[in-house]
Amino acid sequence: MRKSRNLCAVSLLLFLSVLSHAQDKEFVFYSDLARDWHEAGQYFEWTSTTADNNAAEVDIFYRTWGDPSKPKILLIHGFPNSSFDYYKLIPYLQDDYYIATLDFPGSGFSDKPLGGFNYMLAENAQIVDYFVREVVNFDDFALYTHDRGVSIGLAFLGDYLDNPQPSYKINYHFISNSGMFLPLATLVPFQLALLDAQAGPRMIAARGAQARMTEGDPEALAYSDIFAFEDGNSALLYVGRYLLERQANESRWLDNLPRSPIPVAYLWGLTDNVNPIRIPIHVWDHYLNERAASSSFWILPSAGHYPQRDNPEEVAKIVNMALNGLLPDRETESEFMREYSDTRSGEEAVYVGHSRIEPLDFPSSIEYTSSGYRLKVSN
Repeated sequence: MRKSRNLCAVSLLLFLSVLSHAQDKEFVFYSDLARDWHEAGQYFEWTSTTADNNAAEVDIFYRTWGDPSKPKILLIHGFPNSSFDYYKLIPYLQDDYYIATLDFPGSGFSDKPLGGFNYMLAENAQIVDYFVREVVNFDDFALYTHDRGVSIGLAFLGDYLDNPQPSYKINYHFISNSGMFLPLATLVPFQLALLDAQAGPRMIAARGAQARMTEGDPEALAYSDIFAFEDGNSALLYVGRYLLERQANESRWLDNLPRSPIPVAYLWGLTDNVNPIRIPIHVWDHYLNERAASSSFWILPSAGHYPQRDNPEEVAKIVNMALNGLLPDRETESEFMREYSDTRSGEEAVYVGHSRIEPLDFPSSIEYTSSGYRLKVSN
Protein backbone atom coordinates (compact mmCIF):
# COMPACT_ATOMS: atom_id res chain seq x y z
CA MET A 1 0.00 0.00 0.00
CA ARG A 2 2.81 2.43 0.87
CA LYS A 3 4.52 1.76 -2.48
CA SER A 4 1.24 2.48 -4.28
CA ARG A 5 0.79 5.79 -2.44
CA ASN A 6 4.38 6.78 -3.30
CA LEU A 7 3.85 6.06 -7.00
CA CYS A 8 0.67 8.12 -6.94
CA ALA A 9 2.53 11.03 -5.35
CA VAL A 10 5.26 10.90 -8.00
CA SER A 11 2.66 10.67 -10.78
CA LEU A 12 0.83 13.67 -9.38
CA LEU A 13 4.10 15.62 -9.22
CA LEU A 14 4.87 14.82 -12.86
CA PHE A 15 1.33 15.78 -13.91
CA LEU A 16 1.59 19.11 -12.13
CA SER A 17 4.95 19.74 -13.79
CA VAL A 18 3.58 19.10 -17.30
CA LEU A 19 0.52 21.21 -16.58
CA SER A 20 2.55 24.13 -15.24
CA HIS A 21 4.94 24.14 -18.23
CA ALA A 22 1.95 24.40 -20.56
CA GLN A 23 0.59 27.30 -18.53
CA ASP A 24 3.94 29.13 -18.41
CA LYS A 25 3.78 29.79 -22.14
CA GLU A 26 1.19 32.42 -21.25
CA PHE A 27 2.02 32.93 -17.58
CA VAL A 28 -0.45 35.09 -15.67
CA PHE A 29 1.03 37.43 -13.08
CA TYR A 30 -1.10 38.51 -10.15
CA SER A 31 1.71 40.53 -8.60
CA ASP A 32 2.91 43.81 -10.06
CA LEU A 33 6.16 43.38 -8.10
CA ALA A 34 6.89 40.00 -9.68
CA ARG A 35 5.82 41.12 -13.17
CA ASP A 36 8.03 44.22 -13.03
CA TRP A 37 10.97 42.18 -11.75
CA HIS A 38 10.62 39.71 -14.62
CA GLU A 39 10.08 42.28 -17.36
CA ALA A 40 13.18 44.25 -16.33
CA GLY A 41 15.45 41.21 -16.57
CA GLN A 42 17.42 39.44 -19.27
CA TYR A 43 18.64 35.88 -19.95
CA PHE A 44 21.87 34.15 -20.83
CA GLU A 45 22.38 30.53 -21.81
CA TRP A 46 24.39 28.03 -19.78
CA THR A 47 25.45 24.51 -20.71
CA SER A 48 25.59 22.34 -17.61
CA THR A 49 29.03 21.07 -16.55
CA THR A 50 27.66 18.42 -14.15
CA ALA A 51 28.33 14.99 -15.67
CA ASP A 52 24.90 13.52 -14.93
CA ASN A 53 23.16 16.48 -16.59
CA ASN A 54 24.51 15.43 -20.01
CA ALA A 55 25.34 18.97 -21.16
CA ALA A 56 21.75 20.18 -20.72
CA GLU A 57 21.23 23.81 -21.69
CA VAL A 58 19.36 26.20 -19.41
CA ASP A 59 18.40 29.85 -19.67
CA ILE A 60 19.40 31.91 -16.64
CA PHE A 61 17.63 35.09 -15.60
CA TYR A 62 19.53 38.14 -14.38
CA ARG A 63 19.08 41.82 -13.63
CA THR A 64 21.28 44.90 -13.25
CA TRP A 65 20.76 48.33 -11.66
CA GLY A 66 22.65 51.59 -11.57
CA ASP A 67 25.55 53.18 -13.41
CA PRO A 68 28.16 50.73 -14.80
CA SER A 69 30.90 53.27 -14.08
CA LYS A 70 30.29 53.07 -10.33
CA PRO A 71 31.62 50.44 -7.87
CA LYS A 72 30.11 47.05 -8.54
CA ILE A 73 28.25 44.61 -6.28
CA LEU A 74 27.17 41.06 -7.10
CA LEU A 75 24.23 39.69 -5.05
CA ILE A 76 23.92 35.90 -4.64
CA HIS A 77 20.58 34.49 -3.47
CA GLY A 78 19.72 31.50 -1.33
CA PHE A 79 17.13 28.70 -1.04
CA PRO A 80 14.22 28.36 -1.57
CA ASN A 81 13.91 31.80 -3.11
CA SER A 82 15.61 33.86 -5.81
CA SER A 83 17.22 37.20 -6.59
CA PHE A 84 13.92 38.82 -5.60
CA ASP A 85 15.08 38.38 -1.99
CA TYR A 86 17.08 41.57 -2.54
CA TYR A 87 14.22 43.72 -3.79
CA LYS A 88 14.11 45.81 -0.60
CA LEU A 89 17.90 46.24 -0.33
CA ILE A 90 18.65 47.33 -3.89
CA PRO A 91 16.89 50.75 -3.67
CA TYR A 92 19.29 51.69 -0.85
CA LEU A 93 22.35 50.89 -2.99
CA GLN A 94 21.54 51.47 -6.65
CA ASP A 95 22.37 55.20 -6.65
CA ASP A 96 25.94 54.56 -5.51
CA TYR A 97 26.75 51.17 -7.05
CA TYR A 98 26.28 49.12 -10.19
CA ILE A 99 24.45 46.00 -8.99
CA ALA A 100 23.96 42.63 -10.66
CA THR A 101 22.11 39.53 -9.50
CA LEU A 102 20.87 36.31 -11.08
CA ASP A 103 18.50 33.41 -10.48
CA PHE A 104 20.31 30.10 -10.36
CA PRO A 105 18.80 27.21 -12.36
CA GLY A 106 15.77 25.86 -10.53
CA SER A 107 15.00 29.22 -8.94
CA GLY A 108 13.08 32.39 -9.71
CA PHE A 109 12.66 33.09 -13.42
CA SER A 110 15.46 30.80 -14.63
CA ASP A 111 14.83 27.42 -16.25
CA LYS A 112 13.81 24.59 -13.93
CA PRO A 113 14.34 21.27 -15.71
CA LEU A 114 12.90 18.38 -13.72
CA GLY A 115 13.22 14.63 -14.01
CA GLY A 116 16.76 14.11 -12.81
CA PHE A 117 18.50 17.44 -13.40
CA ASN A 118 21.15 18.06 -10.72
CA TYR A 119 21.29 21.57 -9.23
CA MET A 120 24.85 21.49 -7.91
CA LEU A 121 26.50 24.15 -5.75
CA ALA A 122 29.89 23.62 -7.42
CA GLU A 123 28.33 24.24 -10.83
CA ASN A 124 26.55 27.33 -9.51
CA ALA A 125 30.00 28.66 -8.56
CA GLN A 126 31.08 28.13 -12.16
CA ILE A 127 27.97 29.98 -13.33
CA VAL A 128 28.97 32.94 -11.13
CA ASP A 129 32.42 32.98 -12.71
CA TYR A 130 30.94 32.92 -16.22
CA PHE A 131 28.38 35.58 -15.29
CA VAL A 132 30.93 38.10 -14.06
CA ARG A 133 33.37 37.44 -16.93
CA GLU A 134 31.11 37.01 -19.93
CA VAL A 135 27.73 38.54 -19.13
CA VAL A 136 28.09 41.62 -16.91
CA ASN A 137 31.87 42.02 -17.46
CA PHE A 138 32.74 42.82 -13.85
CA ASP A 139 36.47 43.39 -13.39
CA ASP A 140 36.42 44.57 -9.75
CA PHE A 141 33.44 43.92 -7.48
CA ALA A 142 32.10 43.15 -4.03
CA LEU A 143 30.39 39.79 -3.43
CA TYR A 144 27.28 39.60 -1.20
CA THR A 145 26.01 36.10 -0.35
CA HIS A 146 23.08 34.74 1.63
CA ASP A 147 21.81 31.30 2.70
CA ARG A 148 22.50 28.66 -0.01
CA GLY A 149 24.34 31.41 -1.81
CA VAL A 150 26.97 31.46 0.96
CA SER A 151 28.06 27.94 -0.01
CA ILE A 152 28.08 28.96 -3.67
CA GLY A 153 30.14 32.01 -2.73
CA LEU A 154 32.65 29.97 -0.73
CA ALA A 155 33.06 27.47 -3.58
CA PHE A 156 33.45 30.41 -5.98
CA LEU A 157 36.00 31.95 -3.61
CA GLY A 158 38.03 28.74 -3.60
CA ASP A 159 38.10 28.65 -7.40
CA TYR A 160 39.13 32.30 -7.44
CA LEU A 161 41.95 31.80 -4.92
CA ASP A 162 43.24 28.77 -6.82
CA ASN A 163 43.35 30.65 -10.12
CA PRO A 164 46.87 32.10 -10.55
CA GLN A 165 45.63 34.75 -12.98
CA PRO A 166 41.95 35.59 -12.44
CA SER A 167 40.50 38.07 -14.90
CA TYR A 168 38.71 40.02 -12.17
CA LYS A 169 39.15 41.11 -8.56
CA ILE A 170 36.81 40.44 -5.63
CA ASN A 171 37.34 43.47 -3.41
CA TYR A 172 34.95 42.63 -0.54
CA HIS A 173 33.07 39.57 0.69
CA PHE A 174 29.76 39.94 2.54
CA ILE A 175 28.32 36.86 4.24
CA SER A 176 24.83 36.71 5.73
CA ASN A 177 22.53 34.17 7.43
CA SER A 178 23.19 30.64 6.26
CA GLY A 179 23.38 27.06 7.48
CA MET A 180 27.03 27.23 6.44
CA PHE A 181 28.00 24.96 9.35
CA LEU A 182 25.23 22.38 9.40
CA PRO A 183 26.05 20.68 12.73
CA LEU A 184 24.84 23.85 14.48
CA ALA A 185 21.73 24.41 12.33
CA THR A 186 18.19 23.50 13.37
CA LEU A 187 16.83 22.17 10.08
CA VAL A 188 13.05 22.19 9.69
CA PRO A 189 10.95 19.18 8.56
CA PHE A 190 10.44 20.75 5.11
CA GLN A 191 14.19 20.72 4.44
CA LEU A 192 14.64 17.16 5.68
CA ALA A 193 11.64 15.86 3.73
CA LEU A 194 13.22 17.06 0.48
CA LEU A 195 16.00 14.53 1.08
CA ASP A 196 13.56 11.62 1.43
CA ALA A 197 12.71 9.79 -1.79
CA GLN A 198 9.18 9.02 -0.55
CA ALA A 199 8.21 11.98 1.63
CA GLY A 200 9.66 14.61 -0.70
CA PRO A 201 7.46 13.98 -3.76
CA ARG A 202 4.34 13.75 -1.59
CA MET A 203 5.08 17.05 0.09
CA ILE A 204 5.91 18.87 -3.14
CA ALA A 205 2.83 17.44 -4.86
CA ALA A 206 0.66 18.74 -2.03
CA ARG A 207 2.34 22.13 -2.22
CA GLY A 208 1.86 22.32 -5.99
CA ALA A 209 -1.81 21.37 -5.70
CA GLN A 210 -2.58 24.42 -3.56
CA ALA A 211 -4.39 27.25 -5.32
CA ARG A 212 -2.24 30.24 -6.24
CA MET A 213 -2.69 33.53 -4.49
CA THR A 214 -4.48 36.07 -6.64
CA GLU A 215 -4.55 38.96 -4.16
CA GLY A 216 -3.31 39.94 -0.74
CA ASP A 217 -0.03 41.10 0.78
CA PRO A 218 2.16 42.44 -2.07
CA GLU A 219 5.32 40.60 -0.98
CA ALA A 220 3.55 37.28 -0.39
CA LEU A 221 1.75 37.66 -3.72
CA ALA A 222 5.06 38.25 -5.51
CA TYR A 223 6.63 35.13 -4.01
CA SER A 224 3.54 33.12 -4.95
CA ASP A 225 3.91 34.19 -8.58
CA ILE A 226 7.63 33.48 -8.63
CA PHE A 227 7.21 29.98 -7.20
CA ALA A 228 4.48 29.26 -9.75
CA PHE A 229 6.64 30.37 -12.68
CA GLU A 230 7.83 27.28 -14.59
CA ASP A 231 6.70 25.14 -11.65
CA GLY A 232 9.21 26.41 -9.14
CA ASN A 233 7.42 24.46 -6.43
CA SER A 234 8.32 21.13 -8.06
CA ALA A 235 11.91 22.28 -8.65
CA LEU A 236 12.33 22.66 -4.87
CA LEU A 237 12.44 18.87 -4.62
CA TYR A 238 15.68 18.83 -6.62
CA VAL A 239 17.30 22.12 -5.62
CA GLY A 240 16.81 21.20 -1.95
CA ARG A 241 19.31 18.36 -2.28
CA TYR A 242 22.10 20.95 -2.00
CA LEU A 243 22.25 20.16 1.73
CA LEU A 244 23.98 16.88 0.88
CA GLU A 245 26.65 18.71 -1.12
CA ARG A 246 27.10 21.34 1.58
CA GLN A 247 27.53 18.67 4.25
CA ALA A 248 30.22 16.91 2.21
CA ASN A 249 32.15 20.10 1.43
CA GLU A 250 31.41 22.64 4.16
CA SER A 251 34.72 22.25 6.00
CA ARG A 252 36.74 22.53 2.79
CA TRP A 253 34.76 25.59 1.71
CA LEU A 254 35.02 27.26 5.12
CA ASP A 255 38.78 26.74 4.99
CA ASN A 256 38.82 29.22 2.09
CA LEU A 257 38.06 32.05 4.52
CA PRO A 258 41.29 32.07 6.57
CA ARG A 259 43.41 31.83 3.40
CA SER A 260 41.52 34.59 1.63
CA PRO A 261 43.06 38.09 1.47
CA ILE A 262 39.63 39.61 0.77
CA PRO A 263 38.05 41.70 3.57
CA VAL A 264 34.93 40.11 5.04
CA ALA A 265 31.88 41.71 6.61
CA TYR A 266 29.90 39.02 8.42
CA LEU A 267 26.32 40.04 9.27
CA TRP A 268 23.63 37.98 10.94
CA GLY A 269 19.97 38.42 11.77
CA LEU A 270 19.67 37.47 15.43
CA THR A 271 16.17 35.97 15.36
CA ASP A 272 16.92 33.32 12.72
CA ASN A 273 15.47 30.11 14.16
CA VAL A 274 16.85 27.73 11.51
CA ASN A 275 20.37 29.15 11.49
CA PRO A 276 20.81 30.38 15.06
CA ILE A 277 23.49 32.77 16.28
CA ARG A 278 25.70 29.86 17.37
CA ILE A 279 26.58 29.28 13.69
CA PRO A 280 28.25 32.67 13.04
CA ILE A 281 29.89 32.61 16.47
CA HIS A 282 31.51 29.26 15.59
CA VAL A 283 32.52 30.38 12.08
CA TRP A 284 33.88 33.69 13.36
CA ASP A 285 35.94 32.04 16.10
CA HIS A 286 37.35 29.27 13.92
CA TYR A 287 37.73 30.86 10.49
CA LEU A 288 37.69 34.67 10.68
CA ASN A 289 38.86 35.92 14.08
CA GLU A 290 42.54 35.08 13.65
CA ARG A 291 43.05 35.65 9.94
CA ALA A 292 45.30 38.41 8.71
CA ALA A 293 42.82 40.01 6.32
CA SER A 294 40.30 42.53 7.65
CA SER A 295 37.10 41.08 9.10
CA SER A 296 34.08 42.53 10.88
CA PHE A 297 31.17 40.80 12.61
CA TRP A 298 27.72 42.39 12.86
CA ILE A 299 24.56 41.21 14.62
CA LEU A 300 21.22 42.68 13.55
CA PRO A 301 18.98 42.32 16.60
CA SER A 302 15.63 42.99 14.88
CA ALA A 303 16.27 40.83 11.80
CA GLY A 304 15.67 37.14 11.20
CA HIS A 305 16.87 34.87 8.42
CA TYR A 306 16.52 37.62 5.80
CA PRO A 307 18.32 40.75 7.05
CA GLN A 308 18.18 42.20 3.54
CA ARG A 309 14.37 42.13 3.80
CA ASP A 310 13.88 42.63 7.54
CA ASN A 311 16.23 45.60 7.90
CA PRO A 312 17.53 46.59 4.44
CA GLU A 313 18.53 50.10 5.49
CA GLU A 314 20.85 48.75 8.16
CA VAL A 315 22.35 46.17 5.80
CA ALA A 316 22.99 48.94 3.27
CA LYS A 317 24.68 50.98 6.00
CA ILE A 318 27.11 48.13 6.73
CA VAL A 319 27.82 47.67 3.01
CA ASN A 320 28.51 51.38 2.60
CA MET A 321 30.76 51.54 5.66
CA ALA A 322 32.74 48.53 4.47
CA LEU A 323 33.14 49.66 0.87
CA ASN A 324 34.03 53.24 1.85
CA GLY A 325 36.80 52.27 4.28
CA LEU A 326 34.90 53.32 7.40
CA LEU A 327 35.45 50.15 9.42
CA PRO A 328 38.26 50.02 11.99
CA ASP A 329 41.37 47.89 11.98
CA ARG A 330 42.26 45.72 14.97
CA GLU A 331 44.19 48.49 16.68
CA THR A 332 41.29 50.95 16.62
CA GLU A 333 38.25 48.69 16.87
CA SER A 334 37.82 48.96 20.66
CA GLU A 335 37.49 52.73 20.39
CA PHE A 336 35.16 52.29 17.39
CA MET A 337 32.97 49.89 19.37
CA ARG A 338 32.61 52.34 22.25
CA GLU A 339 31.79 55.29 20.01
CA TYR A 340 29.43 53.29 17.81
CA SER A 341 27.59 51.80 20.80
CA ASP A 342 27.10 55.24 22.35
CA THR A 343 25.05 56.41 19.37
CA ARG A 344 23.30 53.29 18.02
CA SER A 345 19.56 52.72 18.44
CA GLY A 346 17.91 49.42 19.30
CA GLU A 347 17.20 48.64 15.63
CA GLU A 348 20.76 49.18 14.47
CA ALA A 349 23.36 46.46 14.00
CA VAL A 350 25.70 45.57 16.84
CA TYR A 351 29.41 45.56 15.98
CA VAL A 352 31.37 42.61 17.41
CA GLY A 353 35.15 42.99 17.62
CA HIS A 354 37.92 40.44 17.45
CA SER A 355 38.71 38.24 20.42
CA ARG A 356 42.23 38.74 21.75
CA ILE A 357 43.00 36.69 24.83
CA GLU A 358 46.05 38.32 26.39
CA PRO A 359 47.28 38.71 29.97
CA LEU A 360 46.14 42.02 31.43
CA ASP A 361 48.60 44.41 32.97
CA PHE A 362 46.53 46.97 34.85
CA PRO A 363 48.26 50.35 35.26
CA SER A 364 47.39 50.36 38.94
CA SER A 365 49.24 51.19 42.14
CA ILE A 366 46.90 48.78 43.94
CA GLU A 367 47.31 45.03 43.99
CA TYR A 368 45.17 42.11 45.03
CA THR A 369 46.20 39.76 47.86
CA SER A 370 44.17 37.08 49.58
CA SER A 371 44.19 39.31 52.67
CA GLY A 372 42.81 42.32 50.83
CA TYR A 373 43.64 45.03 48.29
CA ARG A 374 46.90 46.80 49.12
CA LEU A 375 49.10 49.54 47.77
CA LYS A 376 51.97 48.15 45.77
CA VAL A 377 55.30 48.45 47.47
CA SER A 378 57.86 50.30 45.35
CA ASN A 379 61.21 48.61 44.87
